[in-house]
Parts: sequence; structure tokens; C-alpha cells
Amino acid sequence: MHLIETPHNEQSNHPVESPGDEQTLRPDPIPQDVNTTGAQAPRRRRGFAAMDRTLVREIARKGGRAAHAAGTAHEFTSDEARDAGRKGGLATHAKRAKVVEAKPGA
Repeated sequence: MHLIETPHNEQSNHPVESPGDEQTLRPDPIPQDVNTTGAQAPRRRRGFAAMDRTLVREIARKGGRAAHAAGTAHEFTSDEARDAGRKGGLATHAKRAKVVEAKPGA
């Protein structure tokens, strides 16, 4: 049995393609926008944003009642609410303090 030597690429074991091969490799075409007018298509609302506000409110009300009935709803105590408000105020004023520090002579 005789083996025929075919030229190989030095970096891999794949045969080198000659220009006369039937299969020609071409780059993928550049993707085109479906909308050819140049303007973006308007975004459509989905989920709760697409529903009527009264219907969303009714669904939320039922969910709140169900959570309270199941005992899984969280109710803030006065102390928890006070701490949450304090933390929010500190975070807001901390951002302002950084801005003041960044401006020399202010």
C-alpha cells in the first residue's frame, strides 16, 4: 500500500487548501437591520407595564392580603423604619460630602 504525501500546514495537521479546491471560504455577510428606514422600532411594553394601572393595583392588593394571611408579610416597626430612614439620609449626605471634598476651596 502506497501513501500519497499531501502538503500540510506547519502549525496544524490540516492539509493546505490549494486555490483550485471546489469549496471557497467566504466571510459571513454583515448583519443588516430589519428596519431599513434608519429609525428604531418603538419599544413595546411587557408584563405589568402593559396592563391597565387599576388591574395592576388589584393584583398587588391581592398579593399583599395573601402575604399577610400566610404570615410571610413584613411589617416595619417604628424602630426599623427610623433606622432605614437614617441610613438613607447618611448615604445621601455622604455623596454630597464627597462632592464638596473634591472641589478645592469650596
